[in-house]
Amino acid sequence: MSQIPTLDIRRFDTDREAFVAELGAAYREWGFAGIRGHGISDEQIDRAYDVFRRFFALPDEVKRQYHVPGGGGARGYTPFGVETAKDSKHFDLKEFWHVGREIPRDSKYAADMPANLWPSEIAEFKDVAYGLFTTLDGLGSRVLSALALHIGLPEHYFADKTDSGNSILRPIHYPPITADDIPNVRAGAHEDINLITLLVGASAAGLEVKSRQGEWVPFTADADTIVVNIGDMLQRLTNHVYPSTTHRVVNPPGEQARQPRYSTPFFLHPNPDFVIDVLPSTITADNPKRYPEPITAQGYLEERLREIKLK
Repeated sequence: MSQIPTLDIRRFDTDREAFVAELGAAYREWGFAGIRGHGISDEQIDRAYDVFRRFFALPDEVKRQYHVPGGGGARGYTPFGVETAKDSKHFDLKEFWHVGREIPRDSKYAADMPANLWPSEIAEFKDVAYGLFTTLDGLGSRVLSALALHIGLPEHYFADKTDSGNSILRPIHYPPITADDIPNVRAGAHEDINLITLLVGASAAGLEVKSRQGEWVPFTADADTIVVNIGDMLQRLTNHVYPSTTHRVVNPPGEQARQPRYSTPFFLHPNPDFVIDVLPSTITADNPKRYPEPITAQGYLEERLREIKLK
């Protein structure tokens, strides 16, 4: 079985043309790639996971103080048993926290991007979590620069379209599974909503990616690798040149299921008023325009949040 490629992003500076071609080919085929050489230290990642584990270990009634009813899970805490993959009958086996971009409260985007919540029980949560948000935002911008070049756009095409993006850092806790033969899985088969997703700490088994042939391919990355995948917004913008590939997190077998699992994806979004309209460079005789109607990033996000039971 062919494998999802892992590439060293330092080659974007030293061997640009070849790197862009290989990265673009990986995303055309899989919608997924591993990225190493990213410069994010083990220390920063380990510290973040330590802080997130400590938060999820707090009593349920403490965590629920940070849940925002009617907020669509945009900020703060989303309890276990809420999010449900699109078209799934069963909720995912997870709880999570959302960190968004810090913006001035008089920003034109303030209505769409609420202020962050920070748990007072863990003093360093804000600095650690937002530090990781900022680091992943920068890495995501580099990946988008390479993809822009691959489809014939200027290198910095996405820069002013994502600089106030409604991006989300999502620390996730999948609790131990104590019952056998349950229909729920840790994360049901789904596609991501955003432009690209960067997954830190994907070294725990469970992530599976659906190939073009319909096979589920496990993707357990090395510890130094960040998994980066295409979301539905970029699929739509590129007229499916870059596919938003279905993926899931399966329940581990036997005693492994009794262990918790943690992961931290970063969902990179465009600015709320960015208009997602198919790029002319991606329309060909073999790939005619698939989406006649443009839609704003915020409009698309709200539509999708309703589908996964967060709104």
